[in-house]
Amino acid sequence: MGEQRTERLPMVPLREAVVFPNTLVPFVVGRSSSLTAVERALGQGRRIFLACQRDAAIDDPMPEQVRSVGTVARIVQSLKVASGNVRMLVEGEARARALEIERDPGGFLAAQIVRLDERGRGGAAVGELARRAAELFERYVESHPSLPPETMLSTLKSDDPGRLADTIAASLVVSAEVKQDLLERTLVLERLERLVQVLEQENERLMLDRRLDQTVKERVEKAQRDFYLSEKLKAIQSELGGGAEEEIARLREQIESRGMPEDVRSKALAELRRLEAMPASSAEATVSRTWLDWIVGLPWSERSRERRDIARARRVLDEDHHGLERVKERILEYLAVRRLAPRGRQRTILCFVGPPGVGKTSLARSIARATGRRFVRVSLGGVRDEAEIRGHRRTYVGAFPGRIVQMLRKATTVNPVMLLDELDKMSTDFRGDPSAALLEVLDPEQNHAFVDHYLDVEVDLSQVFFIATANVLHTVPPPLLDRLEVLRLPGYTLAEKLAIARRFLLPRLVDEHGLARQGVEVPDDTLRLLIERYTREAGVRNLERELAAVMRKLARRVVEEKATGPFTIDEQELAALLGPPKFRRAEARRDAELGVATGLAWTAWGGELLAPEVAVVQGKGRLEVTGQIGSVMNESARAALTYVRSRAAELGIEPATFETHDVHIHVPEGAIPKDGPSAGVALAVALVSRLAGVPARADVAMTGEVTLRGKVLPVGGVKEKLLAAHRAGLRTVILPRENDKDLVELPEDVAGELEIVLVEHLDEVLPRALERLPAALPIVPPGDESTDAERTH
Repeated sequence: MGEQRTERLPMVPLREAVVFPNTLVPFVVGRSSSLTAVERALGQGRRIFLACQRDAAIDDPMPEQVRSVGTVARIVQSLKVASGNVRMLVEGEARARALEIERDPGGFLAAQIVRLDERGRGGAAVGELARRAAELFERYVESHPSLPPETMLSTLKSDDPGRLADTIAASLVVSAEVKQDLLERTLVLERLERLVQVLEQENERLMLDRRLDQTVKERVEKAQRDFYLSEKLKAIQSELGGGAEEEIARLREQIESRGMPEDVRSKALAELRRLEAMPASSAEATVSRTWLDWIVGLPWSERSRERRDIARARRVLDEDHHGLERVKERILEYLAVRRLAPRGRQRTILCFVGPPGVGKTSLARSIARATGRRFVRVSLGGVRDEAEIRGHRRTYVGAFPGRIVQMLRKATTVNPVMLLDELDKMSTDFRGDPSAALLEVLDPEQNHAFVDHYLDVEVDLSQVFFIATANVLHTVPPPLLDRLEVLRLPGYTLAEKLAIARRFLLPRLVDEHGLARQGVEVPDDTLRLLIERYTREAGVRNLERELAAVMRKLARRVVEEKATGPFTIDEQELAALLGPPKFRRAEARRDAELGVATGLAWTAWGGELLAPEVAVVQGKGRLEVTGQIGSVMNESARAALTYVRSRAAELGIEPATFETHDVHIHVPEGAIPKDGPSAGVALAVALVSRLAGVPARADVAMTGEVTLRGKVLPVGGVKEKLLAAHRAGLRTVILPRENDKDLVELPEDVAGELEIVLVEHLDEVLPRALERLPAALPIVPPGDESTDAERTH
């Protein structure tokens, strides 16, 4: 053998864990010395040496307390959590032996290692042992209670005997000593022989455990059966009475008259016969009786007579909601199809997406009223158990059907409008994923045979008109979203809120508070003040709440002070009733400033203004981003800074500035989380403004994702962002050119007052966003090595 190359790597001792080559292993690093070693490895090629401690109880092992044979691994991912620990995902690369382990001055262990080559990969004996190991491992996975079948599929894909042995060894649930023994065997034949021996021992142990479990289970079942039969024989005569016979007769009549499918009817009658043979007060009889009550309570054949009059539907929708033309048109299209094909299967699953208070739930009620169907609502906010959708098995104490079947029973018809409210607020835990259960409910190809776990019979949901609502879509799983037809309900403009308050809110609230006789007049100026200074929302829910507060105070005046109407609420009277305004106007900056740009953001409550600020201080070239920024916006800030650095001379920025100064980016209102790529353009403009010393214009807003080459990419929420700019008094907005298609959704009154500048590159943004273009620096002649050296060091 030739002389092997050695290398020095940071080292992390592992407790009761062994990492094998060609395997991905996650683990948590928490010891301070190990954290330092990880930091050093991340800065030096991401390679690290992992070896098992001899004694896992030692918190800070000495070099001699760590095994010399380990694995050279590459750090694939690392994430620092709130506790200070680091979650890591590493990939083993090669076996290695530590020639020397010493403590680095930095406080961590470092090892001088030499990689160990595998020997003896070929030969008939090796191939036979590999096949034997694969067969034994298949049996091991099938028998082991904690290993899923996917483990076998992913493990047995390798054709290399050595790699196969390592992958199988990594998947075994055995002691660290056994795994360390397998790791130290560099001869593939010896490793496979030892692996086959370990697998045979483990399979024998698992078989013995299963045999013992079966024996215990049979004994317990026999004891329970004997007890049940003895108790039944004692009580059967005394417990059966005339009342039970009447209940059986009632249930039989309901089963025959409900129009159930034949398979459901047969199962219900079979359950009724079981109930007839049980003591009336037994626990099993209660479970059976409750199940039958649910079966006969469902609407198997009852249906609402659907109204398909399009003119009436248009009138109802206009009576209940202002605007929302796109949604109304979609409902009328649905009714037209139903009129032409009344027997067609219900294939439309609508999903209304928009900020709170824009009328998603009330619109679903209006659809039910317009079509003549019953309306039921299923609240999915906070649901985290699959059984909430599919129901619990009858074997559980207190089991009930899922919410879908419960609401179907409440509707008393097979064709109601069923609202799945707050679809984006579902979550997942160890009890299952409720969104996965909804896949069958919302699939027109499957929901005609939906099976609830409690009922265990097929229920036809194909005639139900499902409507879902959500504030955002990024939390809805893609397979579920694929089954929905998304209709966006954007925030209302000021003019739309005025119309809604005048047509809907004021008349209803005046009547509800008993002020119709006195009369209440609220001028448009007062309503405008109430909308802009007392509420801040995309919808009208808080506006309704504030108007209700005004009506309550007027009602109190009528009762206590014998005041008589009509009442006129001007701006002074509004302040007297509700107090001073709660919000300042969302106005743009008045003056051009260095290092501040006006960006636009899209939130679940509508559009907002952002004003990222940039400061440059003496330092070492670091970038600091604050303001509760998410990872995507953080990356946008880094991309914007890299672009500015790449164009420094052209933008009038001294390149050495980036080596001698720190850049701090802050997005105000730090208590509010912010994320997304659309602030990239505003961040780049603020950086150029501060570093080049040119103020950014205060009357220009902008949005768009920026790339390292300065290209401006399209973003979402364009309508909401433009409405926010308009509310703030801005009249010039810079948009990505590819967002041109989104401008058709903008109200005409707003579009007429905005100058929208469509751009494809930051070169088009800077002339419009800055007071003036910065003067370019002289180009450094080639060969000026002194300047290059100064910039390098």
